[in-house]
Amino acid sequence: MDLQKPTPQPLPQAFKGHLATAVLHPDRVDFRRRWITRLGGNRSGTVLLADVLKVLQVEPTRWVNGHVHLLTAADPGALRNLTMETGQQPAGNPRAILFSWGQRETQAAFVAAVGAALQGLRPGL
Repeated sequence: MDLQKPTPQPLPQAFKGHLATAVLHPDRVDFRRRWITRLGGNRSGTVLLADVLKVLQVEPTRWVNGHVHLLTAADPGALRNLTMETGQQPAGNPRAILFSWGQRETQAAFVAAVGAALQGLRPGL
C-alpha cells in the first residue's frame, strides 16, 4: 500500500470539457472554445488566478451538464441556465467551462488542480 501523497502534475495541464478546453498555467487559466461554439457568440477567455474570488461548480447529471465557474470581480454572481444574458449563462461566460456526465471525473480533477494552484498562490486560504 502506497501512503505517499500524489505528485502534483506539471503545469500547464489541459482539461477537456464539453465543447471547450481549460488549460491551467501557474498564473492563469485559459478557456479555449471550439469554433462551433464561437459561432454562437461564446468567447474564449483567460482568468488570472490572482483575480479568482471563488471557484463555483455545479455537478453534471445524466440530463444536465455541470460547470465550473471561476468567479471574479467582473461577474455579477453565480451563473444561471435560464437567462437571456449570454454572459450569465454557463455556456456563454468566458470564465466558465461545461462538463457532461461522462466528463465528471475530469471536472473533479480540474477543480482539484485549480484549488491546488490557488493554494500555492495564497497559502492562507
